[in-house]
Amino acid sequence: MTRICFELQVAPEHLEEYVARHRAVWPEMLAEIEAAGRRNYSLFLAGEGRLVGYYETDDDAAARAYLAASPVAARWEAEMSRFFVGLAGRADQATTPLTEVFNLEDQLRESRI
Repeated sequence: MTRICFELQVAPEHLEEYVARHRAVWPEMLAEIEAAGRRNYSLFLAGEGRLVGYYETDDDAAARAYLAASPVAARWEAEMSRFFVGLAGRADQATTPLTEVFNLEDQLRESRI
């Protein structure tokens, strides 16, 4: 299992609508995220539109490929693209994972060996 965390920037003038759109994500989009193999997926919004996303997956490359080929994901990402600042391409394909520097469970497990 791999943990993926990423950042995006939501345009400040679109914050309210962005949040509202994520209160009721299309059921077919939710199904595609799950079918892609992404689990425990969350988005967190910080000040001035800083968005932090997190999910877990067994194979991130396969998950990205699945979503890249999904017509549902393509429609969702096309509708959502106007919310982001400085993003080249689809958000589900263009994010760069952040480097994980600490995980409690990993260190606890290693300290018990």
